[in-house]
Amino acid sequence: MSAIRGARERARIEVTAAIKDEARKQLAAEGAAKLSLRAVARELGMVSSALYRYFPSRDDLLTALIVDAYDAVGEAAERAHRTATERGATERTAAASPGAPATGIARWVAVACAVRDWALAHPHEYALIYGSPVPGYSAPQDTVGPAARVGMVLIAIVEEAHRDEGLALPPLPDELRPEAERLAADVAPGLAPAVAAPLVAAWSQLFGLISFEVFGQFHRVVEAREVFFRQAVTELARTVGLLGRRG
Repeated sequence: MSAIRGARERARIEVTAAIKDEARKQLAAEGAAKLSLRAVARELGMVSSALYRYFPSRDDLLTALIVDAYDAVGEAAERAHRTATERGATERTAAASPGAPATGIARWVAVACAVRDWALAHPHEYALIYGSPVPGYSAPQDTVGPAARVGMVLIAIVEEAHRDEGLALPPLPDELRPEAERLAADVAPGLAPAVAAPLVAAWSQLFGLISFEVFGQFHRVVEAREVFFRQAVTELARTVGLLGRRG
């Protein structure tokens, strides 16, 4: 019986993957608003009733695609963070001198570039999660955790810098203090309110830069886009208090 169950589970995984792959093709060709379970079933040679056993509604399929996209970009960010952390440790050991590059900005830029690379390689999936809302669709709680993965990496970078290198705390206007205190409590309890507010702003500006590029807003405006992006996200790192140099 266990072998039969195993075979059924493998078959279900394969069919689920095929459904989602076909749905992504529809996203690229028609956009999320026109995603149709019947069209997906037709392209796969399935009857609609069979597909409904995997995804009972269009919204269920959309949610699965959204979670996959958030997890993919989150994984890219987390992998870049790990790699930059390991590289920074190696460089610190080799250099061990004043003026060596600070790890905070290096990690921030590495993560930002990884998110950009993923977005450029997967523009339709990026549009699904960071583009226009899909009419009639309301994202369930299942999407909240995956959606937070990139933000949590950025918060971790700032927290690590605060612990290891210190932060250049930006000024906090009095009129912003109540909101900054709320953001710190809700989003980054380990950080001062003076950091929490610019961190949220930098997070939104990061995706603004990426969205302008993915959606063609830089056409005939910015040509050296990678260089431009790296410089822009380096400046964003400084707005959250990350230090460019030690010592």
